Amino acid sequence: MFADTQRLNSPTGATLAYHHLPAATDACGILLISHGLAEHSRRYEAFAGAMAAQGLHVYAHDHRGHGETTAPDAPIGRFARRNGGAQVIADALAMREFAASTHPGLPIILFGHSMGGLISLNTAVTHPDKFDAVTVWNSNFNPGLAGRAAQLILKAERMFKGSDVPSGPLPKLTFGTWGRSVPNRRTDFDWLSRIPEQVDKYIADPLCGFDASVSLWLDLFELTFRAPQKAHLDRLRRDMPIHLVGGGKDPATENGKAISWLANHLKRAGFSRITIEIYPDMRHETLNEIGADEAISRFADWCKRVTANN
Repeated sequence: MFADTQRLNSPTGATLAYHHLPAATDACGILLISHGLAEHSRRYEAFAGAMAAQGLHVYAHDHRGHGETTAPDAPIGRFARRNGGAQVIADALAMREFAASTHPGLPIILFGHSMGGLISLNTAVTHPDKFDAVTVWNSNFNPGLAGRAAQLILKAERMFKGSDVPSGPLPKLTFGTWGRSVPNRRTDFDWLSRIPEQVDKYIADPLCGFDASVSLWLDLFELTFRAPQKAHLDRLRRDMPIHLVGGGKDPATENGKAISWLANHLKRAGFSRITIEIYPDMRHETLNEIGADEAISRFADWCKRVTANN
């Protein structure tokens, strides 16, 4: 059933392609999955099955500019002509409202991997009364001066080339750099996982690995720096459960340092229910790594605790 593509019209004008798997046992909650950059929601089928087996109704949609979602202003590689961050948040809220109306009264957990983690935390701080818990996997909210420099490069590209063309430098500074960081790499995408078959699936997938536009990169950095700001975090209740997951060999998060930074940042801001798991040998795609079953099992236990307290 998860493999079937369904459609939801978002108030933003996008037609969201989504996948759904109902709870296999007595339902205890809803899990909304937000995927990463240059991939799509269908890749989360195995994870959805594991979560449905734990009593969660699972929904996963393709973001604007990704997968099978369509919008007049969002070809592949672009969120929107303008205000892309706000648009992708509004789409996530539309998915939430649909799931909540379909399964009323159940607690809602927002899950995001990588880019999806940026979207999830930003969606939570924008609509703090709409979610009961948030989990962020493999996301970097602290790119520091390198992130600010990247923004300047992108703004220069926008000035000279426009915003709706692929960025030249950013793929080299991100994917390229991360790929080169893996010793004895077999492919340029070995930074995703230590499992060759998983890397090969990503490379062979026609909906993965495309070039992001200048505007999409700018939108991502806006989301990166926005959510951790005090003015936005102050919108969340301080006892909201927030679960952070990362890999100790993930170059996209400085080998997990960005995950620890976010945990400490949230704790300093007064959040009392922060949990963190960093798996020492894992790379970027925790769900497609050696040891993924353990990570999923621990996450399922966290979901049980969260839904039991709501």
